Amino acid sequence: MNISNFLPLALGMIIFSFLITSVLVIPFINFLYSLKMVRRKEGDVKGKEISLRDKMHDKKAGTPVGGGILLIGVVVILFAIIFPTISRLGVFVHSSFSLNHELIIIFLTFLGFGFVGLTDDIVKIFGKGKAGQFGGLFGLSTKQKFAMQWVVALAVSFLLYQWLGIHIVHIPLFDVVINLGPLYIPFAATLIVFFSNAFNITDGLDGLSSGLLMIYLFAYIIIAVNHLDTPLFIFISIWLGSLIAFLYFNINPARIFLGDAGALSFGAMIAVIGLMIGNLATLFIIGGLFVVEALSSLLQIAGWKLWKRRILPIAPLHHALEAIGWEETKIVMRAWLAGIMLAVLGLWLSAI
Repeated sequence: MNISNFLPLALGMIIFSFLITSVLVIPFINFLYSLKMVRRKEGDVKGKEISLRDKMHDKKAGTPVGGGILLIGVVVILFAIIFPTISRLGVFVHSSFSLNHELIIIFLTFLGFGFVGLTDDIVKIFGKGKAGQFGGLFGLSTKQKFAMQWVVALAVSFLLYQWLGIHIVHIPLFDVVINLGPLYIPFAATLIVFFSNAFNITDGLDGLSSGLLMIYLFAYIIIAVNHLDTPLFIFISIWLGSLIAFLYFNINPARIFLGDAGALSFGAMIAVIGLMIGNLATLFIIGGLFVVEALSSLLQIAGWKLWKRRILPIAPLHHALEAIGWEETKIVMRAWLAGIMLAVLGLWLSAI
């Protein structure tokens, strides 16, 4: 497979997926309204202080939540139909792994974490609020959500190790290869859970996480082709087209949000793509802003635990920038520009 053969197919998948999602997204928004799957105010418990984040974003209450459900459904269905079809039409299909095993891992990650997020979305939207330190608390507890994430992440990591035979970590530039053996399973699971939550943390401004994901997927289409991984690049192409259609309605002012179903699924999936490609430095660079957002939240937690004070005005980083006066659209656009340059750097590293 070379670029000249890959380009028409990849572009065709992006366009087709974009058109299908574009047709479905407005009826789906109306469907979410009918189910009352909309964002709730979080600072609505009597007698409790309303947090700075809630003051800044409770104006978005009433916006439908659940765009990730649509994207997961469209991508899974289209991929399940298109991939076998193009194989029968004579398109060259190549993978470095067992094809069936690779497909199972893709579906398990995408759907498994989507289910975890959907569970949290349903409890968050339809469940009864509880009094918290700063207003109302909704959704699964942190322990419940983490436990479910770890179960799926360990299952996926075991299959990566057992079925695909992945057990090494490659560090580019230094050309160092580390053989982790069975320790690869907890290592991979940690990365999957980290990126799943990092994406979820980043999904706090209109278009921020979806736009950064769009940039990530553009970069990884190129990487997947260079690795001669046909199912992976077709999956990414379908995902990208569907995401672009969603992003039109997710940019400020957003008419629909991803919700945890999309955020947890998409974050886990970008980690699994990086693990399957095998270049973790590229994963951390192209997904660098997701990493920064997660680390800013961890830094804030460390500040409270160790020094009993906050490091940032509010975490994560995008909310801290809002708190010091940056406009939401300014933060998002500049994050996209930073994401583009990180993608260029990651592609350069993957090519040397």
